[in-house]
Amino acid sequence: MAARAYWQGQIRLALVSIPVEIYSATKSGAQVSFKQIHEPSGQPIHYDKVVTGVGPVDADEIMKGYEISKGEYVLLEQDEIDAVKLESKKTLELTQFVDASEIDVLYYEKPYFVVPADDLAEEAFIVLREALRRTKKVGLGQLAMRGREYVVSLKPCGRGMVLETLRYADEVHKAQGYFREIPDDKPDDELLDLAEALIDKRTAAFHPQEFHDRYVDALKDLIERKRKANGKKIIEDKGEERSGSNVVDLMAALKKSMAAKEPAKAEEKKTPAKKAPAKRAPAKKRA
Repeated sequence: MAARAYWQGQIRLALVSIPVEIYSATKSGAQVSFKQIHEPSGQPIHYDKVVTGVGPVDADEIMKGYEISKGEYVLLEQDEIDAVKLESKKTLELTQFVDASEIDVLYYEKPYFVVPADDLAEEAFIVLREALRRTKKVGLGQLAMRGREYVVSLKPCGRGMVLETLRYADEVHKAQGYFREIPDDKPDDELLDLAEALIDKRTAAFHPQEFHDRYVDALKDLIERKRKANGKKIIEDKGEERSGSNVVDLMAALKKSMAAKEPAKAEEKKTPAKKAPAKRAPAKKRA
């Protein structure tokens, strides 16, 4: 496995300990990054670490400080922080099991692949994986990684398992504050039927490779055109912007959407239409 393990330790279920390794399941997309440039000279702008009344300082003079009152700090060295004892630094103890539907989507943060650390751990790893699969449960516990302790969930994924870090309750806004003003009305049945029909019409299997970041593509295109224009300012034609303030006839809009021809799926484009078999000429009668 080429990637470096993000975390190494053990999953513990009662008296059973399973050595595992955790790897990040996601990666950063192909983003377009910009640097700040001093226009008159064309040179990049740098940022120095500066102390008021002292000026620029060296990295080895910098410590971590926690402000306990205005202008008063407790200073800590990195090895002091690293020495903090917390069992979850090396052990993920599964303390509870729940149905996956019980965890609101707002709590999920980031996924990681979980694999057995060695051949000896494989049997116990597979038993736990299949037990979770058969019971349709998700394991919960806490795990310390990279300077903080997370609530995490554990569930089967193919031959392995996926661990997902979860947000704490105080990190999630209450939905009521945002949804309170939305009326709790019952929609018109005919409108609802049309909306459901439109959803059914556009229902298909999820293929993540069919989606890409169109904003990145547009930025790259802008950069190339700017290069060819020798720095001349380029402003995109915005065209007509849709305004949410214009109330349209919802019934007419839904009916028009249903009547619109859907674009051909990628699979349909690749598959040529089958030709109808040629009709055979009638057999000649024998004399």
